Amino acid sequence: MDLKIKGKTAMVTGGTKGIGRAIVEMFADEGANVAFCARNPEEVAQTEKHMASKGVKAKGTVLDVSDVKGMRAWVDATAKEFGGIDMAVANVSALAIPDEDENWETGFRVDLMGTVNMVKAVIPHMAKSDVKSLVAISSVTGREADFASGPYGAMKTAIIGYMAGLSLQVADQGIRANTVSPGNTYFQDGIWNQIEGGNPDLFNMAMGLNPTGRMGTAEEVAAGVVFLSSPVASRISGTNLLIDGALTKGMQF
Repeated sequence: MDLKIKGKTAMVTGGTKGIGRAIVEMFADEGANVAFCARNPEEVAQTEKHMASKGVKAKGTVLDVSDVKGMRAWVDATAKEFGGIDMAVANVSALAIPDEDENWETGFRVDLMGTVNMVKAVIPHMAKSDVKSLVAISSVTGREADFASGPYGAMKTAIIGYMAGLSLQVADQGIRANTVSPGNTYFQDGIWNQIEGGNPDLFNMAMGLNPTGRMGTAEEVAAGVVFLSSPVASRISGTNLLIDGALTKGMQF
C-alpha cells in the first residue's frame, strides 16, 4: 500500500530507541523526511547517519522534551529547514512508574506537557500541509488499571483525553489528532527487556496475560503509527488505536 507520504516531513520525539526509533525508520522507509529528537548526543548522531543512508533527509536534535523553549525552537527550526511539517508524533515517556512525588512531577512535565507543548508548537506550521496529522503515544495503562497505574498511567490517560478533545478543536483546520496505545512491547534495552532480567516474576505474569503468547515488537507499533499519520487514514481522527494483541479486554464504543 502506498501511504502517500513520500517527500513529506515527519517529526518524532524520542526517535533513537525502541518504538520511537522504529517509527523514524518506517517513516524513512516510506520515503518521508524525518526530524527527530532525543537526549543522548551519540545516539542522535548514530541514528541520523543511519537514516540518511535510506535516501531521505533526516535531522536529529539533542533535546529534553520537558524544555518548553527548546521544544519550540526545535519545531520552528525544523519547519524552516524542511519547508513545513506534515506529521508529528509525540512519543517520549519518562516511564515514571513508582508512586513517588518526583515521578508525578516528571511524568507531568515529560509525558503530558511534552505532548502538549509539541502539539502547540507544530500546529501553526501545518497550515500549508495536505496531510496535517498529530499522533501521541499513550499506553494500554492509560485505558485500564494495571501494575503501572499511578504517575505513568495517569499521564497516559490524560494524553488520550487531551488528543480526543484536540481532534474536535482542530478539525476545522483539516488537522487530525489521534492516540496510539501499545500493549506490552519487547525490544532490546526496553522496559520489558529490563524487567525480564530484573523482575522475572513480573515478566512471567505479564507474558501470561498476553493472549497471543508473546509481547509485541516496536515495528508492529510503528506500523500503526505511520499508517495513522498518513493521508490514507484521512477519515480517522479522535481515535485511540490499541496495538496490544487483544491484551486489554474492555470494549471501545
